[in-house]
Amino acid sequence: MWQDPDAAIASLQYGPPRGSDALCAWIARREGVDPSRIVVTNGGMHGLALTVLTVVERDATVAVDDPVFPGFLWALEVSTTRTLPVPVVAGGFDVEHLARRLANGTRIAAAYTVPDFHNPAQVSLSAPKRRALIELAERYGFYVIVDDPYRELRFRGQDQGVAVFHESDRAIHVNTFTKTLGPGWRVGWLVLPDHLVDPVTRLRNRLDVHTSSVTQATIERLLTDDATRFDRIVHGATTLYRERADALIDALREQLPGAFRIVAPEGGLFLWPRLTDDAVDPTELFRRAAAHGVLYQPGEYFAADPGQRSSARHLRLSYSDRTPEELREAVRRLALAF
Repeated sequence: MWQDPDAAIASLQYGPPRGSDALCAWIARREGVDPSRIVVTNGGMHGLALTVLTVVERDATVAVDDPVFPGFLWALEVSTTRTLPVPVVAGGFDVEHLARRLANGTRIAAAYTVPDFHNPAQVSLSAPKRRALIELAERYGFYVIVDDPYRELRFRGQDQGVAVFHESDRAIHVNTFTKTLGPGWRVGWLVLPDHLVDPVTRLRNRLDVHTSSVTQATIERLLTDDATRFDRIVHGATTLYRERADALIDALREQLPGAFRIVAPEGGLFLWPRLTDDAVDPTELFRRAAAHGVLYQPGEYFAADPGQRSSARHLRLSYSDRTPEELREAVRRLALAF
């Protein structure tokens, strides 16, 4: 792969704990920040774990999306199991709800949210709410953990921006190549406030030292040999995902008219339809769908608060790796389950 033997040999050596200079520089240009603020990680989950270990003291309370990406709760367990569920509404993380709780005396170490094409709720945090969340963090002294792996996957609508996160010393931005170049690479990154770079780097030295130099060098070549390659990859993916999302929605509306409340996604990989008929038992529907060969994740799997049932009447349908024909067949079988 490398024509330069010295480059090949160098990729087999130990590397800087923050990541290779060239890869950090590429990411920094993409994010619009100084390269000194980038730490390359072993995927997004590693970035979340490093963040939690750095800014969440043991048994502290962390505000989380509800519904929530369950993987974050797993990462959070290295420090705490105390969470404050915050509803995810049409405009994303309900900042007003959190503001009321803070005004009434609740104190948190951090707030976690997926701001773009939320997993599972598919919505995006609006630009005004992004600013309001950062203002709350700066007023009350907590960190905002911004988990943003789907950000590049927009196929309609208006980008809500990330500069407000990068401009605050209370925000930690977590991203990954998992959803663009593939999960097998296990390469992601953190955009950190200046004062957290050294603590995260010291922690990194005590855990895994650095991300594989070979993998970093491979991705670096992939990104820099052709300046437009990454954008072409992303454009191809979003074109595909838009086609598949639309095919899934059309099939649901044609074969199960009125069965779900559906909001068309603006990007990402998921659809989060809600059952409209309260007489339909979501647990029984899941069992019957599985019997017909259709698997999805029931909404209750994503509940941040098991006592709340707001997610239970939702289905998380993933369309990323299925053709339109397969999606239509899946809906046909789901209709049989009904």
